[in-house]
Amino acid sequence: MKKTMMKAIMAATMLISTVAGQWEISNANAAAATPAPIIRDNLFKFGLKKEVELPVTITSGGFSYTLEKLMIYDVKSNDAQALMKKYGYSDRIYKAPTKYMVWTKITIENKSNKIVQRNAKDQQDKWFLSFDGGGLNWPTPKKVFDVVNSKEALNTWVLKPGQKLTTYQMYGYFTEPKFISIYTNIDGGFDQKIIVKE
Repeated sequence: MKKTMMKAIMAATMLISTVAGQWEISNANAAAATPAPIIRDNLFKFGLKKEVELPVTITSGGFSYTLEKLMIYDVKSNDAQALMKKYGYSDRIYKAPTKYMVWTKITIENKSNKIVQRNAKDQQDKWFLSFDGGGLNWPTPKKVFDVVNSKEALNTWVLKPGQKLTTYQMYGYFTEPKFISIYTNIDGGFDQKIIVKE
């Protein structure tokens, strides 16, 4: 009788252990399958309330610009210093020292039937990231200066009809922003989206 009871208790214990183990494994798999949230901006650090969530796309003249990510770093921070060192950015705009480095991830696409470019042949900017009503200046990434269509740090670019490029672009700014927008102005076409309203 005792032997029968012991066998029954051992069998029940093994069954509970097996079920518990399977529950832990399935929970671990579920946790591993849950993707981490994508951080697209750090505007909350400046007390800024967004009008729209990123990514944001604007289109004009058969050209589209998508702002995928917008991070504002103090120029002396580790993040800013690492990017400046890696790509050869300066902490000065027109010889004036900047306070913030604005790091963006963007996607540009040529949906027109002609080449769209920003280089020695065509020096006209096609899009603008605007803080407090003024378009930001973007310093040159000296270490990839000659790379056309760099996917790491944009300088010069050429897009043939149907071409698309996802890359990163840096800007400098002098004070904490209160109003942020993006706009395109190509071939008489204009489009704008307000990211943070004043």
